[in-house]
Amino acid sequence: MTDFDADVVVVGSGFGGAVAALRLTEAGHRVVVLERGQRLSDADLLRARKDPRAYLWQPGAGLRGFFWQRIFKDVGIIGANGVGGGSIVWAGVLLEPGDAFYRDPAWAHLADDWRSELAPHYARAARMLGRVTNAHLGPMDEHLRTAARAVGAEHTFGPVPLAIHFGTEGVTEPDPFFGGEGPERTGCRLCGECLLGCPYGAKNQLTRNYLHLAERYGAQIRAEHEVTAITPLPGGYELTVGHPWRRDVVREPIRAQRVVLAGGVLGSLDLLFRCRDELGTLPHVSRQLGRHVRTNSEALTAVQQPPGQDLSHGPTITTDFHPDADTHVTQNRYVGGWHMRFQIGPIVDGHRPGRRALRTVGAILAHPLRQLRAMGARRFEQRLTVLTVMQRLDNELSFELRRSPFRPWRRVLRSRSVTGREAPSFLPVANEVTRAYAEASGGTPFNLLGETLGGLSVTAHILGGAVMGSDAAEGVVDVRHEVFGHPGLYVADASTIPANLGVNPSLTITAMAERFAAGFPAAPAGRTRRVPVDATAAGSAS
Repeated sequence: MTDFDADVVVVGSGFGGAVAALRLTEAGHRVVVLERGQRLSDADLLRARKDPRAYLWQPGAGLRGFFWQRIFKDVGIIGANGVGGGSIVWAGVLLEPGDAFYRDPAWAHLADDWRSELAPHYARAARMLGRVTNAHLGPMDEHLRTAARAVGAEHTFGPVPLAIHFGTEGVTEPDPFFGGEGPERTGCRLCGECLLGCPYGAKNQLTRNYLHLAERYGAQIRAEHEVTAITPLPGGYELTVGHPWRRDVVREPIRAQRVVLAGGVLGSLDLLFRCRDELGTLPHVSRQLGRHVRTNSEALTAVQQPPGQDLSHGPTITTDFHPDADTHVTQNRYVGGWHMRFQIGPIVDGHRPGRRALRTVGAILAHPLRQLRAMGARRFEQRLTVLTVMQRLDNELSFELRRSPFRPWRRVLRSRSVTGREAPSFLPVANEVTRAYAEASGGTPFNLLGETLGGLSVTAHILGGAVMGSDAAEGVVDVRHEVFGHPGLYVADASTIPANLGVNPSLTITAMAERFAAGFPAAPAGRTRRVPVDATAAGSAS
């Protein structure tokens, strides 16, 4: 009989992994969470504001922070590594998708009524993440309201729901959410730095709720543990584990009866591809792996205000509106987003990427000093508004494990567009709204150079690649999130979501993980079980 080190190993500690860690621990399972990034202290997050080595994640280049941006042929993707996953650089927006998501033919046939089935899990996720309606509006929000009015959509403008403890600004108090079992919290300072990781105790990132409670109740979280292989054993799996940058550190393999992959779309796809196609340890993973990837039909644009304006006061995202039935727009304060200096360029229209790139180059060459002044502007971050424009309209791309064009001896994830269903790199409505915002605020509108020069769809909200299906011919996992062909192996992150949401996906990922955990197999008899923790009403309204 195999001697197991844990009942369940969870790979990754973002929204899906954090939920799994807590709920399966409460259910009596022995849970170990493996996270390749670091465990970040408040001091680490503060240091990252000034030191790129503590902010950016590229271990091979000596950058051992948490924020990363990966560029593929068809898409640019933003994310984070570290205990807490994407919640570290998360703006805290907690929106539910519209009816079209639940009825999408990609998965509507897998349940009688997805909206009804997910409703209690959305409600629990919202309570656990401390959802409140933003009450702090400033000049940036008024500019967005004026832009909404200009495109005939002011009636849809309003404050967004956020995962932030506002409390009393700057005042620390005992845990207001979980009856004293959570960490102490500090009222939001309205500093606009949510995307840098909140070192002040205000943002409800996963280390202050799900992960904190999971460890309190017995789960082990092991940072700087990178899983490189999963091998079936009789009754379970063995995971080969290394250090993400130190090859001299030897990690012991870990054996578990069940494994939950929650490393985000790129992490989970990469591991499944390598185990199926290179190592041969997971040969039965569906050929649908890597297909049906969505970008949330997203575009990022920017507006730079004239000197003397400071729009940075407040949480990162505070208001939104819908310029049409398919489109959602939010504004972003980008305090700490110094790297955006090198990504903004002239605003240029055009559906044909090659022509749009040429027009962009022409616009820069025609006014080079204008471009240099914009990139080198003083108080750049305080003057910048980034607009996130998302659509629920369908598109698709795929990922494959193919030879790297730069290191042909190594195979890496590479994107491939799907003919006729390409992820858009140009959304006309995004430029329309951006120009309206610039006119309202007296600023200068910009596109991102990755979109105009590179023809990329840039997103922080990548979805799919290991989607749900009725069988292995349709998807990679079943409705219980179990991988077809490999019992006891599960995926519980954004890669299982088979359709665009059209809104920020964090709440949906969390709700789907709550549903997954609620249906997980029971722990062995005799184990101590806890009543599942839920946020208090007082905490949720703080």
